[in-house]
Amino acid sequence: MKKILMAEDEENISDFVRRGLAGFGYEVTVAEDGTQAWQLLDGKSSDFDLVLLDIRMPGLSGLEVCHRLREQQGYSIPVLMLTALDTTDDIVAGLRVGADDYLVKPFKFTELVARIEALLRRSSLNNQQAALSSGDLELDAASHQAKRCDKVVDLSIKEYRLLEYMMRHEGEVLTRRQLLKDVWDKDFDTNTNVVDVYVRYLRQKIDEDFAQKHIQTVVGQGYTFKK
Repeated sequence: MKKILMAEDEENISDFVRRGLAGFGYEVTVAEDGTQAWQLLDGKSSDFDLVLLDIRMPGLSGLEVCHRLREQQGYSIPVLMLTALDTTDDIVAGLRVGADDYLVKPFKFTELVARIEALLRRSSLNNQQAALSSGDLELDAASHQAKRCDKVVDLSIKEYRLLEYMMRHEGEVLTRRQLLKDVWDKDFDTNTNVVDVYVRYLRQKIDEDFAQKHIQTVVGQGYTFKK
């Protein structure tokens, strides 16, 4: 049975989700605020297979809990943010501290279940995959680190997923919509610049100090990854 920690201060929401997920075979532990959530996670994230975090809670915010989790224990456990906020800045803030995905309230329960299943599948797959390599760039699925010319590059979870996807589709032209759908697992408003923001982050980390640029812009279409 997969175990989920849910940090949510609205009892009607946490109770609804807990009972609903129990019907799908998940065991859900509820934390009433961010401080309690961190007490349950501190040093023992292996007790859970996935974490659901509301961004705005008493005590520690969901952003702070996620940041602490990633700083202390890396990216071994997927994190899904639940929040009423829906601006691009809020999406980016959650993803930058290490969240894997983002679901805006009110949400359909079937969508929540689908997101959880997708994150757990990806987590299981990532744990089994060997390192990827392309030219002088290596990507380690276990540590979520990249190496270029043996120089270690630390990546956030979203940067890792974006780079992994681009490396697996080397030479293909990847549109922004395609990246939103396959890396972020949802169709954001096509006016969002979240893809461009994260491509810029990756370029700064893996391309900026090197003459050969792996990530290239295809004008009017999107991006491509080349050796």
